[in-house]
Amino acid sequence: MPGEALTRLVEIMARLRGPGGCPWDREQTFDTIKSYLLEETYEVIDAIDRRDWRELAGELGDLQLQVVFFSQMASERNLFGIDDVLERISSKLIRRHPHVFGDESAATSGDVLKRWNELKAEERAPQPLLDGVSRSMPALLEAYQLSSRASQVGFDWPRFDDLLDKLAEELGELAEARCQGDPAHVEDEVGDLLFMMVNIARFLKFDPELALRKTNRKFRERFAHVEQGLAERGKTLPQANIEEMEELWQQAKNR
Repeated sequence: MPGEALTRLVEIMARLRGPGGCPWDREQTFDTIKSYLLEETYEVIDAIDRRDWRELAGELGDLQLQVVFFSQMASERNLFGIDDVLERISSKLIRRHPHVFGDESAATSGDVLKRWNELKAEERAPQPLLDGVSRSMPALLEAYQLSSRASQVGFDWPRFDDLLDKLAEELGELAEARCQGDPAHVEDEVGDLLFMMVNIARFLKFDPELALRKTNRKFRERFAHVEQGLAERGKTLPQANIEEMEELWQQAKNR
């Protein structure tokens, strides 16, 4: 049963952190293991992208360990325990889904998201709209969250063609900044261009982080084909010219 498995994991973590436990585990703090939380999250995403379901089960276990690890450290300081974590998320899910657990209705996922954010706002003290977006998350995800929050209150382009016009405008401003030769200005315009691309992905209902990860994986595979093709010709990358590499790149692209 899931409850028994979770209890066992919690007991194992308590022993690792307790007297006579693991020296490494006992030395860890909230600050020293938070980087592992991010690392495990990306490994979960990678397993999903590769459709490696066996690996995904293991990566989800590693991610669950982080939750238990943080909860154990908090329990040792009498801050909260794993029961509090589970109770809070269970209560939140029930509270934020009144169309399932209450008498409200929601016809579309858009209705659900709108009501979720309304309930979230009611639960918190009034604050500027974008203050709820963490500044510590990766910049691409932060941009996605910022633009998503703004769009939910109507601050958005009405048509996709409007985004393309804005993209052309940002490209023109980047070209102009380069002509002026001001590195700081060029950097600003590059940032604006990237932010615009995030908005395009969001408008088309794609997560830009996941889209870029897929492109990164595709680039790895195609470049590996280029490298392998050159090796078969008795050449290394520094020995090849751009025409040879482009030929092999197109081969990889057309496979």
